[in-house]
Amino acid sequence: MEQLHAHEVLHMMEGNSYTELSLKEAIVRKFGKEQRFYACSADNMDIDTLIEFLKMKGKFMPAGNGFTVDVTKVCNH
Repeated sequence: MEQLHAHEVLHMMEGNSYTELSLKEAIVRKFGKEQRFYACSADNMDIDTLIEFLKMKGKFMPAGNGFTVDVTKVCNH
């Protein structure tokens, strides 16, 4: 299976608020449980690893009772 760039998840998040659990469920629904992801500095990430990676990179910002994507921190390359 081909890996998807993490941007796919970040773009999916735009305009929506998530908890970690609801984000994981949304990723599974859209991309499948076994999908792997890559980014500029990491690859072959499963969903849990991807969420932790995005948190660590500061890609989320608070929204409602959860968080959303900080679109100012999404690179476009």
